[in-house]
Amino acid sequence: MSRRYLIALALLMVQGCASVAPEPDTSTRAMVPEIRPGVLAGYIAPSALPNALAFLPPPPAEGSAAMAADRAASETFLAMQGSERFEQAARDVDLTFPGAETKFQCQLGTRVSEAETPALYRMLRRSMVDAGLATYSAKNEYKRARPFMANGRPTCTPETEAMLREDGSYPSGHSALGWAWGLLLSSLAPEQSSALLARGWAFGQSRAVCNVHWQSDVDAGRLVAAAVVAKLHTLDTFRQDFEAARAELESAYARGLEPAIGCDQVD
Repeated sequence: MSRRYLIALALLMVQGCASVAPEPDTSTRAMVPEIRPGVLAGYIAPSALPNALAFLPPPPAEGSAAMAADRAASETFLAMQGSERFEQAARDVDLTFPGAETKFQCQLGTRVSEAETPALYRMLRRSMVDAGLATYSAKNEYKRARPFMANGRPTCTPETEAMLREDGSYPSGHSALGWAWGLLLSSLAPEQSSALLARGWAFGQSRAVCNVHWQSDVDAGRLVAAAVVAKLHTLDTFRQDFEAARAELESAYARGLEPAIGCDQVD
């Protein structure tokens, strides 16, 4: 994930029972500082982020069996160009809010929005920053070239290619984000856990389908996600939002709120 995609936003704490709409949050926890205009800070202090460089192996070396596997997988993904799966991968690129909160709502089975599920909305935005930034100790060390730079084939978002050339491929930030959201949301909504985890997995695979990450980048991003989620659960500020988000979802399900987007073509 490029730093441009590390967008975070405030989750607002709510009150209310399962049969009524959540009340707006007016607590001080709604005042989350911005790390730059429009981008809220994550939950984890930069100095406390999991150190991906310390626990990830290096990316596959040229001439290795692992690199051969990456190239073979890339050929499989290149064959998907022009397909609906390729179009889904392109839709998965944009992590701008509002909008990004809809990425998992079909699998969640209810509407996610700043107005109706403010705590969940905040949790998604802040955890996105944590997952993305946690990849950079390894990204900046290895500066791995992306597959489109090696194979010369198109990506699903040509407008981002110049930026991506300057941003290391290993590990994948989008994949870290997708798996982190899958893990968090499946804990909040255990009855939908299988669908949510499948969506989180597919979200990472979209980066390989897009021809902007190798499969090993995607796999490593998921390991970063697991480390980030484990760290988040040790933080009081996160746990407070997590429990508020759980209450919001219970209310949303009780009120029969349906996803705000069509779900017939979502992978």
